[in-house]
Amino acid sequence: MEDEAEQQPERDPSAQARWESRTQRPLLALAVAFALAYAVPIVRPGASASVTRACTAVEWCVWGAFAADYVVRLCLSERRARFVRAHWLDLCAVVLPMIQPLRLLRLVATLMLVGRRARMASQIRLTTYVVGTVVGLLMFGSLAVLSVERESPDGNIKTLGDAVWWSFTTMTTVGYGDHAPTTGLGRVLAVGLMLSGIALLGVVTANIAAWFIARFEKDDAEERRQTAAIEALTMEVMALRAQVAALSGGAGGSGAAGDGGPPAPVAPRPREP
Repeated sequence: MEDEAEQQPERDPSAQARWESRTQRPLLALAVAFALAYAVPIVRPGASASVTRACTAVEWCVWGAFAADYVVRLCLSERRARFVRAHWLDLCAVVLPMIQPLRLLRLVATLMLVGRRARMASQIRLTTYVVGTVVGLLMFGSLAVLSVERESPDGNIKTLGDAVWWSFTTMTTVGYGDHAPTTGLGRVLAVGLMLSGIALLGVVTANIAAWFIARFEKDDAEERRQTAAIEALTMEVMALRAQVAALSGGAGGSGAAGDGGPPAPVAPRPREP
């Protein structure tokens, strides 16, 4: 029986976990391709029509890859209804561009899918995720507001530098006011960046506070452990002293009982006449 148990292979992870592990890096590479395809027509507005069509095709292909990833994970899930309830944001990101195929909707949907997919990867730490989220929001926020505000007659965000500066001041909620969106869609982007900046600031602050609390708890636990060890050692020393005192008292008492005390005086014999 033991040999049979040893010959049995270890339980493999679920098919869904294996799929997520194998597709993590390819999907991240596709996300980089999406970022480049989204940025080229905005940074170079005078690009040819073929370049613009190619970038649009790449955007749709990347979104389709993430949508297919969601469908595959749904099919591999053991409890599909529970999977849909737990990943409803993923479902919204998949359905959103199909309702009205706007470029900005593809951007939002792909960012949501990338963020949800990266959050499931256990090897990606929270700090890396937060830094990547900040960089992504700054980059895509700048490109999105530039594409919306560049053609506005009353707008003052005309270059990529202006858009990046506006994104920084908006995410940090500083708001100097030298650059501001004038269109309705641009203001919607501004609200999204403001809320994202506040949320990320809260995450960073919470992480720093949690690190300090964990550090203090670790120091307190070490101090309590040392105090308990000292108390245990003190009790042990006191017990040893009590045993030594008991042994010394027992040895002295038995010696006194064996000797019987000092010898009694001997009476002198009477002299003979």
